[in-house]
Amino acid sequence: MQIDPRGPRFAAALTSVVLAAALITGSGALLAVQTTVFAVGALAGVQHSPYGFVYRTLVRPRLGPPRELEDARPPRFAQGVGLAFALAGTAGFLSGADWLGLAATGPALAAAFLNAAFGCCLGCEAYLLLRRGGARIGARA
Repeated sequence: MQIDPRGPRFAAALTSVVLAAALITGSGALLAVQTTVFAVGALAGVQHSPYGFVYRTLVRPRLGPPRELEDARPPRFAQGVGLAFALAGTAGFLSGADWLGLAATGPALAAAFLNAAFGCCLGCEAYLLLRRGGARIGARA
C-alpha cells in the first residue's frame, strides 16, 4: 500500500508533543494513550491510526496532492518500534520506576522529533536496513 508521506510526518509532530508532555509530567496515563496510538499504527497501519485519521480528514484536504507516495511498511514498522519504547515507558511510569519511563520515552521523543522536524524516520531506516540485510542473507543461502 502506498501512502502520502506527509501523513506520518504530521503524526510524528503530534507524537512529539504528546511524548514531551508525558516526559515533563511523568504521566503514565498520557504515555498509555500514545502507546495505544502506536499500537493501532503498528497493527492496523499508519493510515488507520488516530493521527492518520486527523491528517486524512482535516489536514490533507487543505493541501495539494503529494508529489509522490511511499510504501506504508517502513512507517508501520516505525510505529512498532515506537510501541515497544512506549510500552516500556508506560510500564516504568505506572509502576513507579520513573527512570525506566524516562529512559524509554526520551529516545522515542528524539526519534519522533527527528521525523517531524527533518523528515528523518529512524524506524523507517531501520526497516530498510533489516530488509537489505535479510536479502543479503537469503542470497548467500
